[in-house]
Amino acid sequence: MSFGSFERGTSAPVSDINMVPLIDVMLVLLVIFIVTAPLLTHAVKIDLPKASSQVNPTKPQNIQLGIVANGEVFWNGEAVTRSALEERFSAAAHTEPQPELHIRADGRTEYGNVAEVMSMAARVGLTRIGFVTDPSPARP
Repeated sequence: MSFGSFERGTSAPVSDINMVPLIDVMLVLLVIFIVTAPLLTHAVKIDLPKASSQVNPTKPQNIQLGIVANGEVFWNGEAVTRSALEERFSAAAHTEPQPELHIRADGRTEYGNVAEVMSMAARVGLTRIGFVTDPSPARP
């Protein structure tokens, strides 16, 4: 399509978008961003003190808590009653660093038993509770 024509009588409107003003605006914005970008990374230079430290690899003690299908609870392999369990939870909650509670529940254990033990631990202040599962694939 030609823009200029010497023919008379064909005065159809031009339906193309004039790109020149859009390109001019884009180039002006590009120059503005190039100029202002270094100003946005202004930082105050501070001479911070140097310190050397080593990682303290103290790992908290883990409490292995087993719950079998009939609701019996085992603390690190030793059978305990519910009242003794709460006392042990309370003693463990006040040690520093606080130990992690690893719950190993039998697959046939009722959820109520697990929830009761978890709420008992949370009530006395044990906050680091995790579940231990078997990573092997499920059997049909």
